[in-house]
Amino acid sequence: MNAGETQRAPWIVGVSGASGTPYAAAVLRALLAAGESVDLVVSRAARLTLLDETGLPFRDAHWQDDLGEWLARGADGKPGTFAVDLAGVRYWRAGDLAAGPSSGSYRAKGMLIVPASSACVAGVALGLSKDLLQRAASVTLKERRPLVVAVRESPLTGQTLRHLLTLDDAGATVVPTSPAFYAGATHIQDLVDFVAGRALDTVGVRHRLYDRWKGELGGQRP
Repeated sequence: MNAGETQRAPWIVGVSGASGTPYAAAVLRALLAAGESVDLVVSRAARLTLLDETGLPFRDAHWQDDLGEWLARGADGKPGTFAVDLAGVRYWRAGDLAAGPSSGSYRAKGMLIVPASSACVAGVALGLSKDLLQRAASVTLKERRPLVVAVRESPLTGQTLRHLLTLDDAGATVVPTSPAFYAGATHIQDLVDFVAGRALDTVGVRHRLYDRWKGELGGQRP
């Protein structure tokens, strides 16, 4: 292991099977644009959602090609919208419970689960660790590192609300995937980027995904 690898401290990004893969793509692009390292975990259910929402596969053996094509697409599905450098990404299979992020001694800044399904929320709240995504989230909590849960479910049942309260009590930050409209959105990508930006705000990662409120009514209108 070289010195650069021992100093590497990534953000872990978990993608669960909820609808909302454009949110995950926006967070990943912004982290890389900010010069951050990323450890990526994509659940089995998320692969099905990605295929359904974009028509793109996500394969372990070809993850770099598949991730590059996914992140290059805009929220409207148009290919080649973004240029992305994947040099800072390390990919871990969701079934690999011996992976780095499964241990508290593995260096990491924190974790973002984007989007987070109700099943994922329940698994993390209950400490099930049924796959690497849930295990990495449990490790993040026990090590007192930042955990962002961008829940994407509607309507929310009482059970899911109780699980979210459990995560909040454990120190996680719950970010509903609810875009605001005061930032002057004119495109679906603007709405997606607002949610991604708010998730990154909670962990202090700088970005330029949306125009911030300046205290002037109508100030962000195009």
